[in-house]
Amino acid sequence: MADKAMYSPVKAANAANVAPISGSSEGISLKPKITLLNGITVIVGSIIGSGIFVSPKGVLQYTGSVGLFLLVWLLCGVYSAIGAYCYCELGLMIQRSGADYAYIFEAFGPLIAFLRLWIECIIVRPCTQAIVAMTFGIYILKPFYPDCPPPDSSVRLLAAVCILVLVFINCVSVKWATRVQDVFTFAKCTALIIIIVTGIVQLCKGHYENLQQPFANTETNVATAALGFYSGLFAYQGWNYLNFVIEEFKEPERNLPKAIAISMTISVIMYVLTNIAFLTTVSPAEILASPAVAVLFAERLYGPMAWLMPVFVAMSTFGTVNGILFTSARLFYVGAREGHMPEILTMIQVKLLTPMPAVLFMGTLSLLYLGSSQIYALINYVSFVCWLAIGMAVFSVIWFRWKWPDAPRPIKVHIIWPIIYTLGSIFLVVLPCISAPKDTGIGAAILLTGFPVYYLFVWLDKPAKINRMLDSFTLAMQKLMIVVPETKKTD
Repeated sequence: MADKAMYSPVKAANAANVAPISGSSEGISLKPKITLLNGITVIVGSIIGSGIFVSPKGVLQYTGSVGLFLLVWLLCGVYSAIGAYCYCELGLMIQRSGADYAYIFEAFGPLIAFLRLWIECIIVRPCTQAIVAMTFGIYILKPFYPDCPPPDSSVRLLAAVCILVLVFINCVSVKWATRVQDVFTFAKCTALIIIIVTGIVQLCKGHYENLQQPFANTETNVATAALGFYSGLFAYQGWNYLNFVIEEFKEPERNLPKAIAISMTISVIMYVLTNIAFLTTVSPAEILASPAVAVLFAERLYGPMAWLMPVFVAMSTFGTVNGILFTSARLFYVGAREGHMPEILTMIQVKLLTPMPAVLFMGTLSLLYLGSSQIYALINYVSFVCWLAIGMAVFSVIWFRWKWPDAPRPIKVHIIWPIIYTLGSIFLVVLPCISAPKDTGIGAAILLTGFPVYYLFVWLDKPAKINRMLDSFTLAMQKLMIVVPETKKTD
């Protein structure tokens, strides 16, 4: 048996001590307040956003037939569940918040981890949050503009209000933030259950004409059909979000496997059944043409109560924005703890015990992107980087089996699962290089900008004058927000 001391860096988060705090003698740290139910709502609430309500045409337009369309939704769910299963082993072996950033850091070193953090920080997280918040604004205004798009300025203003409200909640209380996640996840699940039950009623009435020839018009071009798989996987993004907050999760060795298993089962079943329900009332051609399938479905079946569907979509997006903000703040917090982001982001509010600076940083970036008209293009540019990072994180399961064969693993997955997921990730990285080489090239160029940033601000020793300026800034922000570094419990 190898000396367990060699694995101490993997447990580095434990040095920060996330034990509950009842007084100053027990230090300042993030408490493990996230329960099993909270963990389930973090995953389900992050996966189920506005896409399933608005339009599942991203999959249908590439698959051609209803049968392949539903099969792709199912297979994408199974593939995502495999990734979540692998993350379960990683999350319990490396009990450090940050998910793939933390796993890549341990497997491939700080530079590669920084590049992942760099893309997440400057584009992926704030852009995604801004886009989802704008969707919230659109659907809040939908009942007031039933026949035309709402004004863009009003949409962006409501998106900003959404972000600011959630920033306040996440700054004030971890418990409030998880409660918001619980409530709005239940709301979106209720909406999907209503749609599913309505679909069952429609099937009982004999409305299954769109399902009678499920594989008619199936796309025969494998490359085109593969794009449907790519689109479907985007709808399942968020399955790894609980790993971003693992240090605040109660009894992770017991609850993480349960949370992942329950969440992925709920998400896959709801996605597949919701699409079947849509097809009982909306034809494939109408799905492709409609900007909001759930709204069209409701207008045809719910009569005067159809206005509830845009409200449910808005509630769904509100919960998703909260999930993105909650997990992103922890990602930046962990990145700063490793010296990859400004020191102020490692600070915790002394009374509220929240990562206030990291929350405010994420909220500010998202508000800045609300003023941009290019946020959708930016997300498209770097989409392959996300799959590359997640693929590398899952591959680290294989790497750690060789590097640390005797490391404690409360959950040990069969080696075939990370192999399958890694091969799939290679496909997901190569596919956009073929289908959209220009966008992929721009994304790669954005990724490469992380190298000089790492060299100048992380690796290179800064002059004493610059260090004094940074220290003064950090001290000023500490006084403003009343925040301090994480400290150990004292006897």
